Amino acid sequence: MTSSPDPVVPGPEVPASPGVGAAHAGSALRRLGRSELRVTAVTVGGGPLGSMPKNFGYEVDAERGIATAAAALDGPFNALDTSSAYSAGESERRIGEALRRRGGLPEGFVLSTKISRDLGTGDFSGEQMRRSIEGSLQRLGLDRVPLVHLHDPEHISFEEAMAPGGPVEVLLGLRDSGVAGAIGVAGGPTDLLRRFVATDLFDVVLTHNRWTLVNRAAGTLIDEARARDVGVVNAAVLGGGILATGTGGSSRYAYREAPAELLRQVGRIEAACAAHGVPLAAVALQLSLRDPRIATTVVGMSRPERVAETAALARVRVPDEIWELVEDVAVRLADVPGPR
Repeated sequence: MTSSPDPVVPGPEVPASPGVGAAHAGSALRRLGRSELRVTAVTVGGGPLGSMPKNFGYEVDAERGIATAAAALDGPFNALDTSSAYSAGESERRIGEALRRRGGLPEGFVLSTKISRDLGTGDFSGEQMRRSIEGSLQRLGLDRVPLVHLHDPEHISFEEAMAPGGPVEVLLGLRDSGVAGAIGVAGGPTDLLRRFVATDLFDVVLTHNRWTLVNRAAGTLIDEARARDVGVVNAAVLGGGILATGTGGSSRYAYREAPAELLRQVGRIEAACAAHGVPLAAVALQLSLRDPRIATTVVGMSRPERVAETAALARVRVPDEIWELVEDVAVRLADVPGPR
């Protein structure tokens, strides 16, 4: 196995187009499945900037969140991901304020949001999806969004999601009407996401916590999506934080307490990183960046400096020995309980 040959190992790429803002003009862009969208290898994750203490363990005040969104809009990456469900819409509100102060969405910038169930009542009806997108557009201050996902469809059955007048039909209508430039499905269980990908209705699929240093459950999903020309977005590659801080900073993976064996294997990677002077977070990020099947990798950010720091992590040289250990860890953890 060879070490990473480039700062960001290319996936399906096209040259930066004249339509992309100057801040992103030097970045290689990747096709996002069958859509017209072109994205950088990293997408800024907007969940933390809205303040999600139950997930991440810390608060983020409004001005810091807005400043983080502003840094994302003018930084080296041309994509920012959020959801109507993140902090009851607060992530979208803060991004919307950053957009207002900036004067709108930069040309060629791919903002994505997600329509979601009512978190209070659990309503996941087609009508709720309409309310969800209306709220998103209002908070963002936009009349269209480049990419809109159906968020966490595991909360209803596949049949309910696909029923006439249901969530998927509403999402298709958003694309047909131009409110959404492209549509995707974003969720957890990979077997369910595979069923949505197989419909050939979606441009994009977003998986989280399931293609990381310690969990490879999304492998088949990613293969099938790529074969069908569905763009793959890989999120939560830091596992909620432990794959950045190490076991000294967290004992949780995917927002819950991690099994002892997983913690032990993370410790092995930590030790190897320390021996080679390589940040653990750089290895976690580059595992996804170096995979040609993955169009873009979502990294959650809660402070402006994280944008430049993430770009720097993508440029770190990772020795062959670490990648060999990473593959050994993946084999050892294949049967350890975790998100599937």
